[in-house]
Amino acid sequence: MTSRRLPTPLLDAALIGAALLDVWVHVRTDEPLRMACALAAALALLLRRRLSLLAFLLTLPAVLVSDAIFAALAALYTLASLTRRRVLLVACAMAFTISDMTSWPAPNLGLPDTSTLITMVYSAATAAAPVFLGQLVQARRDLSLRIAEISEAHDHEQLLIAQTVLAKERATLAREMHDVVSHQVSLIAVRAGALQVGTRDAEVKDAAATIRRLSVQTLDELRHMVSVLRDSGSRLTELTPQPSLADLQRLVSSSGIEADLKTDLPDGLTPTVQRAIYRTVQEALTNTRKHAPGATARVLIRHDDGSILVTITNTAPTRPALPLPSAHHGLVGLRQRAALLGGTVTSGPTADGGYELHLELPANSTP
Repeated sequence: MTSRRLPTPLLDAALIGAALLDVWVHVRTDEPLRMACALAAALALLLRRRLSLLAFLLTLPAVLVSDAIFAALAALYTLASLTRRRVLLVACAMAFTISDMTSWPAPNLGLPDTSTLITMVYSAATAAAPVFLGQLVQARRDLSLRIAEISEAHDHEQLLIAQTVLAKERATLAREMHDVVSHQVSLIAVRAGALQVGTRDAEVKDAAATIRRLSVQTLDELRHMVSVLRDSGSRLTELTPQPSLADLQRLVSSSGIEADLKTDLPDGLTPTVQRAIYRTVQEALTNTRKHAPGATARVLIRHDDGSILVTITNTAPTRPALPLPSAHHGLVGLRQRAALLGGTVTSGPTADGGYELHLELPANSTP
């Protein structure tokens, strides 16, 4: 629950209005000296926030010559809520008490009696009330600031704990990738190299060379990924050298399937859009190679009325697909990437037994 406070100008106007009402009640119009002092005290409240001590001192003459004391009490409260000088507050309270007890211009200089003592105690209590209230408000304000500092420190501590946990998880993941995945991909590259050297079949030699090249490329990306994970967020690093449209032809040529690429795109597309197009084509060709052996593919990329349209279509497979492991996260990731850029991804089988993947993105998309 948040506290609702009056705006500062409205609060100042209300205090000055109350002080003027106090003047109207306690000071007659035929007493020019008292009226001038009382009005000056009321207007002195305009200075209470910036020059609180001066504002209080300007209200004392009104207390000395009249019963209009509201302005002095308001100024004393403001001074107590802003200053940390306790001796000054005691002196100001004593000054108010003495001024309130003095009947100027005819002060009573006789010996103190019971009524005088009672009046002094009453005046001192009247002066102490705004002092204590102002100090209470100051303590509450300090406590609120302290609580805010503690809360901020707690949030920072939680952030550090979360970053530490994340760093440990990233280090564990980097270790697993280095010890397991990199080792297995290295074996694939070595076996492919041995097959490339040991066979005389040109087709097998070409396939082995492709496998070896892709394995080496994957190893390079894995090593870079491991180094990024081990950094644990200590510095800003790209996960891999990010692909662009200039890499599309090489991607299609090295996909391991017969594919045709046609592009009609303007210059100046953002790196984010180029990366989304590349990853979409990469995922579609990978799925074709895995799930539609022997199929051919066609990649059509064009620009139409401010939108980028990417369509990858493959024919029906000519032989059964091998049972390869898959988490089925590829298309989900493509849809999420497209949604972040304001686009859509649709996919589904074609009438001839093939499959089609369609991406539509705004040409000026930014992450």
